[in-house]
Amino acid sequence: MQTMIIAHRGASEQAPENTMPAFDLAWRMGSEGIETDVQLTKDNVPILIHDERINRTTNGRGYVKDYTYHELIQLDSGQWFNPSFSGTKIITLEQFLNWIKDKPLYLNIELKNNKIDYKGLELAVLELIAHYKVANRTTLSTFNPNSVNRLHKLNPTIDSALLLSKRKSSNLVQHAKALGANALHIKYRMLTPEIVEACRRESMALRVYTVNSSKHMLRCFQLGCTAIFTDIPDKALHFRKLYEDHH
Repeated sequence: MQTMIIAHRGASEQAPENTMPAFDLAWRMGSEGIETDVQLTKDNVPILIHDERINRTTNGRGYVKDYTYHELIQLDSGQWFNPSFSGTKIITLEQFLNWIKDKPLYLNIELKNNKIDYKGLELAVLELIAHYKVANRTTLSTFNPNSVNRLHKLNPTIDSALLLSKRKSSNLVQHAKALGANALHIKYRMLTPEIVEACRRESMALRVYTVNSSKHMLRCFQLGCTAIFTDIPDKALHFRKLYEDHH
């Protein structure tokens, strides 16, 4: 099984994360999927941004939840990364889905609700992916176990993943399954042959983040991980081809 290459927040090493330039570049590089993060504005608009606060990736300050969508789109979302991207705007999940709907890309939407448990985020995202008819190629992931459970109750057929950065139980696969998830998304340092085998036994997808070194990529390919999330999709595609050519 070939390990899928997913652009983490778009091609985020070469363009500002979670913006149209980063997504567009990932698509042009040949990425097979795109991962992005969603949060809710003060007026309940799902927008794409990783941090709960806007300080790092915009020229504003404070929490996403304290701003309306209209206020947030006044901000510059590219200047922090490189002056050549100044004028880049925060985008909504709807704008992103409108862009991706005609492209044959796998989609991973991370619900950023582990620190701020946004009320109604699951339903808002489910409604949009249904409207744009991309549910069959979308995984919704979250660090929040209650959110995984809510997703399963709202839509038992949706592909959902429990995100983990460290081992929280001896049987992660059973824990994720009990919540209603059908995938595990783990930090690279958690990757072991045992976790790969446990996922395989339960037919559970295993995707690994954030894999940027060729050595780590190679290990994911060798172990047969379902996918990797990477900031450098062009290099990952190149390394995967080299690996396949030698096996």
